[in-house]
Formats: sequence, C-alpha cells, structure tokens
Amino acid sequence: MSEVPLPAIRSLPSWLLGRAAARGRTLVAEALAEEDMRMWHHVVLSAVRDLGPVAQADLGRGIGLDPKDLVGILDDLQSADLVVREPDPKDRRKNAVSLTARGARLLKRCEKAARAANDELLAPLSAAERERFTDMLRRISGTAG
Repeated sequence: MSEVPLPAIRSLPSWLLGRAAARGRTLVAEALAEEDMRMWHHVVLSAVRDLGPVAQADLGRGIGLDPKDLVGILDDLQSADLVVREPDPKDRRKNAVSLTARGARLLKRCEKAARAANDELLAPLSAAERERFTDMLRRISGTAG
C-alpha cells in the first residue's frame, strides 16, 4: 500500500525531521546490531568514556536516562565486561562507572559503525551541505555551542 499524499503534513519541517530521525535511528541501530550492541548501551558506553569515572547518578542525569533503565543497561554492560562499577572515591556511598579495555575497543568499533550509518543517511548531501545541515540541526535542537 502506498503512502497517502497528505501534502500539508508532509511539508512540515517537524514531520520531515521526524522521518529523517527515524531513518537515522534505524540505520544506526542496524549498524550497532552488527557489533551486538543496542542504541542506549552505545550511548552509555560513550558517556562513560567521556565522563568516567562518573557517578552512576550523574551519568543518568547527563544522558537523560531514568535511573531504573540505567541500572539495567549497566548490569548488561558490566556482565559483558565493558564497564566496571566501583565505589566512588569522592563519595563511597555512590558507584563510579568506568570503561574497561574491552569496552573501549567495542566502543571504537561501534563509533565507526555509527559514523558509517550516518554517512549513509547523509549520502544525498555534499560535504558542504552536510556541514551546513548539521550546524542547522544543532541550532534548531538547542544544542549549538
């Protein structure tokens, strides 16, 4: 069945961005699946690398993930020897999360796969258009600067 035209809806930037985002998520999820990794697991690994060692609560706030969901993801990552949780040296009542060597290696492969998926998503654009488009996305998403 072909899509209904809906020209008024399909001309809205919000609709177009949603479609592009959905396609991008699908491409990245498929690429990460090749590494046996899921999207949120990849986000958490990347954040741990950038912030670590990081208190578990700060990690959750930093990526906007509910603490219960974060615990499950960290359990998965720790059981796969990708992260370690140890008492935070600044506050022994908290856990600090760090990347393992194995986690760092997997993260490099995942980042390469995610970049390739994003290259596929943006393939119709020239290099200059990609840069301009990404800058515009940062501005409208409120993440510029």
